[in-house]
Amino acid sequence: MGGIETSVIDNGAGRGTRIAWINTGTGLRFKVVIDRAMDIADAFYNEHSLAWLSHSGISSVPQLSDKGIGWLRTFGGGLLVTCGLSHVGGPEKDEFGERGVHGNISNIPAEIVSVIQPDPLSGNMEMSITGIMRESQALGTRMELRRTISAILGKSIIRVQDEVVNKGNTDAPHMLLYHCNFGWPLIDDGTKILWDGKWKPRDGNPDKIFKEGNDFHVCPDPLDDHQGAGEEAAFIDVETDEFGFCNCGLDNAKVGLSVNLKFKKKQLPWLTNWQHFGKGEYVVGLEPGTNPPIGQSRARQQNELILLAPGETRKYELEIELFSNNKVGQI
Repeated sequence: MGGIETSVIDNGAGRGTRIAWINTGTGLRFKVVIDRAMDIADAFYNEHSLAWLSHSGISSVPQLSDKGIGWLRTFGGGLLVTCGLSHVGGPEKDEFGERGVHGNISNIPAEIVSVIQPDPLSGNMEMSITGIMRESQALGTRMELRRTISAILGKSIIRVQDEVVNKGNTDAPHMLLYHCNFGWPLIDDGTKILWDGKWKPRDGNPDKIFKEGNDFHVCPDPLDDHQGAGEEAAFIDVETDEFGFCNCGLDNAKVGLSVNLKFKKKQLPWLTNWQHFGKGEYVVGLEPGTNPPIGQSRARQQNELILLAPGETRKYELEIELFSNNKVGQI
């Protein structure tokens, strides 16, 4: 009916990489890349792919991806890529050190501590995989991410529960962003991009999409301006429901499919909407985070950088739910 199956990729750039396929039995199935921070690569709902995958695909843990733009060379895309734990944004260097694009965490393998399978005969329909990633260096910071990815047999929901702990003996800077990348056929001409809140364009945008009067809530045909490195993003102070949850998502009426992304505003106060509509590289990113991807240096200057005290813990929860047919657009 469903469950978790672990294996190892044996060919190509990802050779030797541990993965886990999770199948909910509802048509929702997805691949957890154990050796890349337990991020989620491929994801499908019935016959439809949900995630955007870059031309690189899954690669084994890189040795030299923590400086400059090296992160982009092994950015495989996928439904979820974790950015942080201490830096989210472009490459930078200041008196506190040098940091590459989006930090190091997505390049760190997990130590798996549990795999729990569903057992319908006993009434237990839940399945989960839990692992620990350690971002540390001798005579420096020691950060630990404990991640549980869970699903329920018979429900089309992915749940991610993270716990970040400062295991060191000094204060540690902390930034975290969930880089959720959606692709074709979910993302197509006419797909609605659903979020509400006050927004501002990212510094350096060409201002062709995120500008007053333009309908940036509907996906266009591929754009010549987005060939190669063309892209735009907006930073959103997203609205909440009465329970303090933020809901955003995507609605494709042509294929009868919608996605709802749910998170707590108190944990993740910002949402970034990334739009890159190149030919053959067509993607929408919905990215909840502790900060917009402005970098550790700027967050520090703006007095917005989180500093975790020794032993301090932060918890984060993210939920991705799929709807089809008569439930399209109801988020």
